[in-house]
Amino acid sequence: MDRKASLNPIITTALFIFSFTLIMSNTIVRAGACTPKDSGPVIPTTPLITFLERVQEAALKTYGHKGFDPKLYVDMSLKKNLSTTLEAFDKLPRIANGSISVEELNGFLEKYLGGAAEDLVYVDPLDFVAEPEDFLPKVKSPEVRAWALEVHSLWKNLSRKVSGQVLEKPDFYTLLPLENPVIIPGSRFREVYYWDSYWVIRGLLASKMYETAKGIVYNLISLIDEFGHVLNGARAYYTNRSQPPLLSSMVIDIYNRTHDEDLVIRSLPALVKEHEFWNSGMHQVNIMDADGTNHSLSRYYALWNQPRPESSTTDRETASKLSNNCDKTQLYRELASAAESGNESDLATLATTSIIPVDLNVFILKMELDISFLAHVVGDAVTAAHFREASQARKKAINSVLWNAEMQQWLDYWLSDSNASKEEVYTWRRSGQNQKLFASNFIPLWIEPFNSDAKMVDDVVLSLQNSGLVCSFGIATSLTNSGQQWDFPNGWAPLQHMIVEGLVRSGSRHARSVAKDIVVNWTRTNYVAYKETGAMHEKYDVEKCGGFGGGGEYVPKRDLAGRTELS
Repeated sequence: MDRKASLNPIITTALFIFSFTLIMSNTIVRAGACTPKDSGPVIPTTPLITFLERVQEAALKTYGHKGFDPKLYVDMSLKKNLSTTLEAFDKLPRIANGSISVEELNGFLEKYLGGAAEDLVYVDPLDFVAEPEDFLPKVKSPEVRAWALEVHSLWKNLSRKVSGQVLEKPDFYTLLPLENPVIIPGSRFREVYYWDSYWVIRGLLASKMYETAKGIVYNLISLIDEFGHVLNGARAYYTNRSQPPLLSSMVIDIYNRTHDEDLVIRSLPALVKEHEFWNSGMHQVNIMDADGTNHSLSRYYALWNQPRPESSTTDRETASKLSNNCDKTQLYRELASAAESGNESDLATLATTSIIPVDLNVFILKMELDISFLAHVVGDAVTAAHFREASQARKKAINSVLWNAEMQQWLDYWLSDSNASKEEVYTWRRSGQNQKLFASNFIPLWIEPFNSDAKMVDDVVLSLQNSGLVCSFGIATSLTNSGQQWDFPNGWAPLQHMIVEGLVRSGSRHARSVAKDIVVNWTRTNYVAYKETGAMHEKYDVEKCGGFGGGGEYVPKRDLAGRTELS
């Protein structure tokens, strides 16, 4: 497939909207033996984070649950050194139930801790212009162009750089000192997030802000250089997990616009290192298919088994439903791993580490194709060949383990502890395929190995149309109406984008027609919601035109940029 092929203009408009080895051994400690499930590695936290979690817990006792945001407290910074601050905190008078009075805690926070938003400062993006040259040239509707330019203008509101104080005293902050300006999601999310950055970059490319886009990539590369993987977000408490790996896609998309070989040269070693992270240690899963062939696939597996610092009080409350510490430790691992997958939940029945997910393995297959392509660009034939072979092996594994011919879609695979041998090679079972319907079952359509076969695409599109997921105003994430943000009737932009873009790139006329219907309806509901609320939302109710989604760990609220916060 031609990687430089341009998309239909209506798709481009919608895209604008959508907008190592397993860590070095001296940085990993083994968790205390509790059950066989809890034998995975853990990356230690820092004294500052441990202290701020204590502040978070005290604040909940003092201020109560109403309007309480646990993340606020671990985003605070020190005004004095940690030992002095800790001593002052321990001396605060407590009342009978162990809580601190509002007056005492307010005074302590004012004297010893900096505000959560003080570690980033506004920066005017150097490559922003009010109306870029050739901006969405085929979009003729005055109303749609005006809307697109309003959304484009939000880059100025969301552009930040790390403050000089963070660079001078990094130990006083949980924010990591990134070198280049960043685009933040907004509201309570005051730092860069990994997989959000892919759609940020797609929007920046539509806005012709190529240097800002490159800066984001270089920031993410710096995280790989320091930690061995791209972190969930640019905070010290996110070092124990990543997010869906889309860095190679960012590099490819920028290169296709700029042909910047220096970007490729700087990116390639980091991408190879990231690939190793996702294909070693606890992330790697070996499984033997029905024909006796062994395959290697990947799973989400956070290097953490305690409450997530940014949600510590919430996680402890969730774990309180469980009766013993072993189960709680495993739950914490699953909660962190669910966050690594980009799919957070508060259910005590999570089992993310026991799933071989369709989406993750598609992203890694794309990473392998991207690395092969980029290596070819810089003349590294050996690396290009190695990753081309790796992509072929993963495609075969995906089709052997995850493809379901009867349903004509790919299904997540559930691992069973009793099904693994001493060598940790699982044996494929048909019953292991999760036959529940999710939009993520169709993400393979996004990439060339699965969208280049027109006959297969037509069969999969028919399966998608008959699934019940395609609704009046977008694709629902699932058919389960649980009240959680990743379930029905919520539709998320990334899933719409990947499925639609794959259908558009396929050779199927029918697939392109279905894609057009989806994207027109999705664009319409985004437009109506924007006109009614003045905000772009992270998720929408796919049954209601202009209806935005609900569920999750917080109630969406608009920030000063006039848009909702992202998770």
